[in-house]
Amino acid sequence: MLGDERTMSIDLAEIAAKSGIKYFLISYTDLFGTQRAKLVPAAAIAGMQKSGAGFAGFATWLDMTPADPDLFAVPDPASLTILPWKPSVGWLAADLWMDGKPVAHAPRTVLKTQLAAAAELGLTLKTGVECEFFLTTPDGTLVSDSADTQVKPCYDQQALMRRYDVITEICDAMQTLGWRPYQNDHEDANGQFEMNWLYDEALITADRHAFFKYMAKSIAEKHGLRATFMPKPFANLTGNGCHIHISLWRGDTNAVAATQASDFLSQLGLNFIGGLIHSADALAALLNPTVNSYKRINAPRTVSGATWAPNTVTWTGNNRTHMIRVPEGDRFELRLPDGAANPYLMPAAILAAGLDGIAEARDPGPRLDINMYTEGHTVEGAKKLPLNLLDSLRALDACAPLRARMPELVPAYLKLKLAEWNSYTAHLTQWERDTTLDC
Repeated sequence: MLGDERTMSIDLAEIAAKSGIKYFLISYTDLFGTQRAKLVPAAAIAGMQKSGAGFAGFATWLDMTPADPDLFAVPDPASLTILPWKPSVGWLAADLWMDGKPVAHAPRTVLKTQLAAAAELGLTLKTGVECEFFLTTPDGTLVSDSADTQVKPCYDQQALMRRYDVITEICDAMQTLGWRPYQNDHEDANGQFEMNWLYDEALITADRHAFFKYMAKSIAEKHGLRATFMPKPFANLTGNGCHIHISLWRGDTNAVAATQASDFLSQLGLNFIGGLIHSADALAALLNPTVNSYKRINAPRTVSGATWAPNTVTWTGNNRTHMIRVPEGDRFELRLPDGAANPYLMPAAILAAGLDGIAEARDPGPRLDINMYTEGHTVEGAKKLPLNLLDSLRALDACAPLRARMPELVPAYLKLKLAEWNSYTAHLTQWERDTTLDC
């Protein structure tokens, strides 16, 4: 029997009979963040729960070949999510197995491995994500609301309410699912929105993050629109971030919280941040995983006046111009990830770097309380973030802490991502023709 025996007591066939589920989506997220699934009738779910749904791994973005044996996606019954907009279907996050063993470089497995490493130290990672997305026309070339034209559209009440039907259907779904959503807003770019739900243990948040992206896209399609999490779909507008709020717990005690009023964070929290700063350029390869990502973190000034994205490896208090923000003394926010970040690899890589920071007692350096957009040039010695995907991949290749803590993932990821970079550079663009044809 494959999978986690702790959850095998959850009988999916029995749940289907009681709840009216007719089909299950057995889903996994590959290394490029694409969700793959098979649609399984409820009558067959008992066998799938025991042995998994079969896939050809090479057909998706995993480090496999056509000669490899069958890949089995074993559903995690604890992740069962009934589609609020299609209640006859249940979605299940799955763990990948091959030859009777977990696939070590599969994103959900990588996260569970890092969580187990934290557990050995008595630590539990809790995360909350802020998923920004645009609602566009179906072809993705324009924002969906032609009246959404303000120079500073953030929190625009009119534009928010013109998309009331879409936003509230997604929010109502989250309430039905018990995620405890607490606010929805129009973001800094025309056509851009953000929806927030309560933080939880990292694996729960990662599964919800994966499902949220699927749900937002599906409900937008229902309304004749497109939801895109692309990091920078419009050159002159603010890009899609995926800020992540992080805390570590020992039982019911927040281990990153300041121990006295004069402290900013606990020493453990500062060392964790030190690990992130030490490996930041390598983390970018995983948290900013596309060619397009670097048009967000290295963007010129947008029409609203700010990119709201970091470009330097620094940390601060409640100041949104730095890579790491500590809004309160009980958590910190990493502002580096973008909308393309893999829901599982993002927290896994952050945890790996943070655990290295704890193990090596890494110093995060001085807290900077300046506007990095206007005064960043005055800071001496602060690392800059990579300028493109290739630079970040090279940094990941050279990053000893991430290689040591994710030994199966890093080479597999580099292999596929370097091939993607080569595919990108092989394409001749119209810009090259326009600027070079008459050289």
